[in-house]
Amino acid sequence: MIAETRAKLIAAARHAFGTVGYAEASMDDFTASAGLTRGALYHHFGDKKGLLQAVIREIDAEMSARLKVVSARADNLWQGFVDECTAYIEMALEPEIQRIVLRDGPAVLGDPSQWPSQNECIHSMAESIRRLSDEGTIVAVDVEAAARLISGASLHAAQWIANSDDPKATSKKAVKAFNVLLEGLLKRPGGPQDRMRALSGMH
Repeated sequence: MIAETRAKLIAAARHAFGTVGYAEASMDDFTASAGLTRGALYHHFGDKKGLLQAVIREIDAEMSARLKVVSARADNLWQGFVDECTAYIEMALEPEIQRIVLRDGPAVLGDPSQWPSQNECIHSMAESIRRLSDEGTIVAVDVEAAARLISGASLHAAQWIANSDDPKATSKKAVKAFNVLLEGLLKRPGGPQDRMRALSGMH
């Protein structure tokens, strides 16, 4: 019953936040639509803000699952990494994600880079970068630093798109520039590291 009540409240709030936005969503309206009381909301989530956090956690989990599918479809680890990062940025075009996660979320809950889900994202990205480095696809780089920088860039790109007057046009520009940045990680024959190794071998 507890899980069912929580699920009902999250579903009703998600619909309200996605259609009219957090500020306009009435707690009485979505508790009534779920057939529940305000008391149930306070008991399970504390307040409207706590409910928004729960809704964002649910959407985040769905986004993560979708991104894993995207990366798994790729022919190699690098392409999977690029596709996953690109797909995350392009999700900013989806109305629900745009409104709840990228606009209302930061306005109500503060900087998304400080959300618990962001730490999970950085950890996952760091693992991907470590594997890419181990297989020799990318240049040697501090794994955590690279993960934080890439994660920050993708989050900023998504928020830029979500708040843009022309999200589709902004998305195209953001994805194109982001992919150029990612390509800078690739190890190229004859690149600086190869030249360094060659020079060290001469001494």
